[in-house]
Amino acid sequence: MADTPLQAASPDAKEAHVPSLFEVLGGLARKAIAGVQDYSILSLRSLTNLAAGPRYMPDAMEQMDIIGVGSLPIVLLTGFFIGAVMVLQTGSQFTRFGQTALTGDVVAIALVRELGPTITGLLVAGRCSSGIASELGSMLVTEQVDAMRAMGTDPSRKLVTPRVLATLLMLPLLTALADFIGLLGGCVVSVFTLRLDAYQFWTRAIDALEFADLMQGLSKPVFFGFILATVGCYKGLSVRGGTQGVGRATTQAVVVSSVLIIAADFFLTKISLFLADKVF
Repeated sequence: MADTPLQAASPDAKEAHVPSLFEVLGGLARKAIAGVQDYSILSLRSLTNLAAGPRYMPDAMEQMDIIGVGSLPIVLLTGFFIGAVMVLQTGSQFTRFGQTALTGDVVAIALVRELGPTITGLLVAGRCSSGIASELGSMLVTEQVDAMRAMGTDPSRKLVTPRVLATLLMLPLLTALADFIGLLGGCVVSVFTLRLDAYQFWTRAIDALEFADLMQGLSKPVFFGFILATVGCYKGLSVRGGTQGVGRATTQAVVVSSVLIIAADFFLTKISLFLADKVF
């Protein structure tokens, strides 16, 4: 007898398997571990590629222009107003105790140690990590990466390493400029709001900084740059699902790199404060 919608189901028919909570969590854990493994391999290869040729220096120079010069306006503008806001916040408190002269000390230490590297890393992550992910994801979707492999070119050496190298070199320079412009913004607000002398502000700001502060402020961007570049490359080269996957990878690159930068900032600060007492 032919099957009909009214035919009773056979008692031997197997019910659809419903995964348990532990199976779902186990699958997610395996997927996360596999993702961390692939990301670690990609990050390691991006560095080991520097030890042997071929080296694509023209590509690295192009990425330096895109990442460094392209990010300069937003980094400098943000740094100026961060310094200005710092002076407004700290100056209003120091005025209550008649210690407005300490404003330069606090702003300099806060900018160089923490705000300058972190804000610059987050800004560049939002601008460049998403751009790297979308660019590499589009190349993967349009099969340009497969064509590159067919021609005998290593995609990690051609696409990943130049972007990582450019970010490692440019982000500390962007951070140094953001620190200087932030102090300049703080000086402007101090002169016109707190009626401080510009010479006094710069003298106290420079005297407050020690070598350990400079090392802490300029070493963090190296790690932040490595994080945002490798996360952007990994998300771009692991796109699935066509053009919609490119959009998801772009969003994930910004979110993951920003979270990792903030998390890494905690551990780097802890290590830097320990080394400041032991080494510097």
